[in-house]
Amino acid sequence: MVKEEKIIQVRNLLLITLGVAIYTFGFVKLNMAYRLAEGGVAGITLIIHSLLGINPAYSSLFFNIPLFIIGARVLGRKSLTLMVYGTVLMSFFMWFWQLIPLRIVLQHDMMLVAVVAGLCSGAGSGLVFRYGATTGGTDIIGRLAEEKLGFKLGQTLLFIDSLVLCASLIYIDLQHMLYTLIASFVFSQVLTIVQNGGYSVRGMIIITKQSEAAARAILQEINRGVTYLEGQGAYSGQQQKVLYVVLNPGEVRAVKAILAHLDPDAFISIMDVDEVISSDFKIRRRNYDK
Repeated sequence: MVKEEKIIQVRNLLLITLGVAIYTFGFVKLNMAYRLAEGGVAGITLIIHSLLGINPAYSSLFFNIPLFIIGARVLGRKSLTLMVYGTVLMSFFMWFWQLIPLRIVLQHDMMLVAVVAGLCSGAGSGLVFRYGATTGGTDIIGRLAEEKLGFKLGQTLLFIDSLVLCASLIYIDLQHMLYTLIASFVFSQVLTIVQNGGYSVRGMIIITKQSEAAARAILQEINRGVTYLEGQGAYSGQQQKVLYVVLNPGEVRAVKAILAHLDPDAFISIMDVDEVISSDFKIRRRNYDK
């Protein structure tokens, strides 16, 4: 068991290393080469590099060390260790990729540059986040603001990134900033996919007068488990069984068709599910043999 845990830890560290390598490759060969901005500490290092000529590989480490000291009380030992590991790796690979005489030639098509930059940063960051690490920076500030001031992490990070991107107009023009926003959008989409491992699941909450018939139909026709939740109408006070079911995106339409037939007035709420942990649930499930 101990041996298996060590193997998993080594695998995770290797995948984090790969993620940092991918992220920094895009940062050096696309963001730096084609003057695309970035958010957070990475964006600050680009501003300093443009104005003072200081290598981001060094300034990144310089900015993150005090943040580690500040965030040591907030972060657990494991989180802090992985964060330091990811940040040191990021500085190393920034330095490493600058030594490699490789230029990504995209025929000066800035739209293509923005898309590829977003792909690299999203895929790299997704691997890093998926296996429990970060590359430091504004994540620490966000967590401190969340704990000490009650601000939401996402809102704090968005605010900091917005400030950094606005400041980046010092060295890039508006056109490059718009391409940066495209890269940021691609980054966010790819990050979600990689971080979740391509996981795509929907959850449905169904309130219907035909709850038992609907549950039977879902079990028999779609081969998905259904859970009854005890519900009560706040206005009517009426007790009712509420159905909860987790599905592939392609199965949602089939369930909606079942409800449209059984109870056109049914209330259906559909949500994205980040992850399902269950030995019984598989994303793809075969239909019953008929």
